[in-house]
Amino acid sequence: MRVGIAGYGLAGRSFHGPLLKGVGFEVAAILTTNSTRARQAKEDFPLVKIVENFSDLLRQELDLVVIATANKAHAEQALAAIAAGIPVVIDKPAARTLAETQAIFTAADKAGVPVTVFYNRIWDSDALTMKRVIKTREIGSIHRFESRFERFRPEINMDSWREDSAVEQGGGLLLDLQTHLIAGAIDLFGPAEVSYCSMRKIRGGNEDDCVIVLKHLMNVDSYLSVSAVAGGPGSRVRALGKTGAVEIDHLDPQEDLLKSGAKPVNGKWEIGPKSTGRIMRGDDVKELEIEAGNYPAFYNQVAEAIKGNGDMPVPVADAMEVARLI
Repeated sequence: MRVGIAGYGLAGRSFHGPLLKGVGFEVAAILTTNSTRARQAKEDFPLVKIVENFSDLLRQELDLVVIATANKAHAEQALAAIAAGIPVVIDKPAARTLAETQAIFTAADKAGVPVTVFYNRIWDSDALTMKRVIKTREIGSIHRFESRFERFRPEINMDSWREDSAVEQGGGLLLDLQTHLIAGAIDLFGPAEVSYCSMRKIRGGNEDDCVIVLKHLMNVDSYLSVSAVAGGPGSRVRALGKTGAVEIDHLDPQEDLLKSGAKPVNGKWEIGPKSTGRIMRGDDVKELEIEAGNYPAFYNQVAEAIKGNGDMPVPVADAMEVARLI
């Protein structure tokens, strides 16, 4: 199937491009007006057509459009692709506001065009391990879940629209990494309400330290922390249950694999990338069996949905719930 990618920055080049190729899509066209990124696109996909506006991208006889542009362009581009009858994957977040997100999925429903959001962290090693822990009740009923994306970048990157743009334009950590954490918590524990939120501007730009506490209907509290100014980052995931706790140390290795140039082969990783972690019951600490991360599963499911074999990987209800909570 032929796919066009709008945008070829970090998301387009390091995530979508290699994953699409690794599961068997033909990257037929890439939209970019940046000469460096256009050169990189040709290096990565020698036969790709480079276009400079979204209308031209939609004319390339595509089976799928991947929107990996700045957040402020997501809604407009998604609506144009839907109007053209082309299935869409939107890099997170779906849009800047609940109203924009609702407009996208309303249009998709009316047109009968499959649309989904790239909440790929649901296929992280830690997320898949947590699903098993919940299913098998390895630590009993869980009452607290902690999830973090904490980094130490004390200086603002003025070349990054995510760090320099106003919230109204789609900048800031709330619309960036925090959407991943909310999507992951909803996927594990279902619907929730915000019981606490703190957003701070430590470096003077947009918000760069954001903590949200969700209270899920199934009586789990999720503590979700993103920060660009964490000199001592916490563990990636910790869950407390009635009969023990689990802790998973670091970010799933798939991102680093993709950035290094590695790609899935025939729709899967040759060696499943894993995090490390432990299961704890007081002083009794044992190694936790970790599931392999599986980003290719996202685009494998997208491919099947386009063929009419099932639904897109991230349910519309979950994408809307993320937008509502944000």
